[in-house]
Amino acid sequence: MTPAVHQLRPPGDPPDEDGITASPYGQFPQEHDDLPYKVEVWDPTGEAIELVVAISVSPAIGYAAYYAATREYPGRAITLRHKGSVISRWTGQPH
Repeated sequence: MTPAVHQLRPPGDPPDEDGITASPYGQFPQEHDDLPYKVEVWDPTGEAIELVVAISVSPAIGYAAYYAATREYPGRAITLRHKGSVISRWTGQPH
């Protein structure tokens, strides 16, 4: 799936040389592997991933999503992964 990028322009403003309007943010990742940070919510038993709430290229966005998930699902186990490694884990138990 190729992501679509739209940019609003004033009427009469010519398109770029190739006729395609470039994103001001650069190229978007084409492969899932280019999004290494993943936030996972585990089922109540802690045996299986029930929900992936975020996938990100940015560590800051990944951690923000992880922190938000710990508040949204306080009694559940939450993991923040970078590729295959767990970099943070919320056990879902109250202090």
